[in-house]
Amino acid sequence: MKHHLILLVVALAGFPALAGAETWRGLTVAPEFRCAPYERDDYPYSQSVEARIVSRMGGRVYGPYTGRDFASTRETDIEHMVATSEAHDSGLCRASGSVRKQFANDLLNLTLASPQVNRHQKSAKDAADWLPRLNRCWFANTVVQVRKKYGMTIDRREADALEAVLSRCADFEMDFVSGGAPALVPSVARRSAGSEASALEKYDDNGNGRITCSEARNHGIAPVSRDHPAYRFMRDGDGDGVVCE
Repeated sequence: MKHHLILLVVALAGFPALAGAETWRGLTVAPEFRCAPYERDDYPYSQSVEARIVSRMGGRVYGPYTGRDFASTRETDIEHMVATSEAHDSGLCRASGSVRKQFANDLLNLTLASPQVNRHQKSAKDAADWLPRLNRCWFANTVVQVRKKYGMTIDRREADALEAVLSRCADFEMDFVSGGAPALVPSVARRSAGSEASALEKYDDNGNGRITCSEARNHGIAPVSRDHPAYRFMRDGDGDGVVCE
């Protein structure tokens, strides 16, 4: 009887999404678990998705993590926001080959990034260990949506890191910037002047038309990235798109 109980515990250890498990924003919170060996070739994607990513961005070869425009896709990598190895350890180790291929080619999870960012900075890290300099709200929301779509779990550290971003977001649209200023791209023109006025009402405690780091910290929104409505009322001395780090 004891032997059978041990086997049951071992078997259940590979299935973290159990009834009564902790959840966060509709996702089951569980440690990562590699239930089968990870092989990058098990997640094939077509190079043709690159053109589809560019088309979705209105024809711009654009890196949303850094706000950089590239001359051509020869300067960029196809970037999986939820890395394939991360997806594998969050439940897709049990998925069929067709599901893994669908995930690897899913535009919801794909963007462009420079090789330096994709291969050497983000690599296979999750949000607990890496967040983009720009477009953090868009990135964090996309990670949640991708995990939901494929029934993945999320570990507690990543859930906490994403919650710290999402709890301060006014919207989840991708911002297109050019030389540090927002570009007139229809998909990001949805942020209204009302949301900016609301930022002043919420965070400008002394009513001087500016938001200081002290005020941002008092309201729990620091650090403030470029995609937050409070950002335009703050001073970004080093121009890196994040203030009050």
